[in-house]
Amino acid sequence: MKVIQFLIGFALLALASSLASATDPGHLQDVCVAINDPKDGVFVNGKFCKDPKLARAKYFFFSGLGKPGNTANRLGVNETDANVEQIPGLNTLGISPFRIDYAPYGQRPPHIHPRASEIFLVLEGTLYVGFVTSDQLNNTLIAKVLNKGYVFVFPQGLIHFQFNIGKTNAAAYSALNIQFPGEFTPANTVFGTHPSINPDFLGKAFLLDPKIVKDLQNKFINGN
Repeated sequence: MKVIQFLIGFALLALASSLASATDPGHLQDVCVAINDPKDGVFVNGKFCKDPKLARAKYFFFSGLGKPGNTANRLGVNETDANVEQIPGLNTLGISPFRIDYAPYGQRPPHIHPRASEIFLVLEGTLYVGFVTSDQLNNTLIAKVLNKGYVFVFPQGLIHFQFNIGKTNAAAYSALNIQFPGEFTPANTVFGTHPSINPDFLGKAFLLDPKIVKDLQNKFINGN
């Protein structure tokens, strides 16, 4: 009986330890407003913190998500960020929102947020969205057409995309579970590096003629 009790207790302790290691540590203060000047600051989670006694509403406020962004570009899309750079009070809170506007047939090409999952809410228009699983699940495409009011979730670290399939403008709000999620687009990352990756290597990796690789590198590096 004692052996069974010991094993149960050990299992519960292991579970508690596992859960504790999977979450961020608890906050030791109410707020940690991010500042760039280290004077009189404390370095926490990539930013220095302002003295909590000096916290003001302006550090927790941002008005930039209320209006459409300029979509007059190659992709027909505009992303308005509201991460810790725009809202210093987000520091250590583990959240960040942003707005995406799409011209007709505008798109956010396949990209990755390496540090966050994303929940996506359509404000207007019709969007085709999806993500691709890793090779663990055979690179499966999981996609859906979303209308106004629909919500979709993109898991952390997986390639995902959005495409306005309608003839009118579209817009969406998105929220991520970290103050600065980061983002990289594989095509930009591979073909737009400084200095360039060897075209022969990339040609073999992507089954492309090295001349095509050089052309892609020229386009991405010069922002065409």
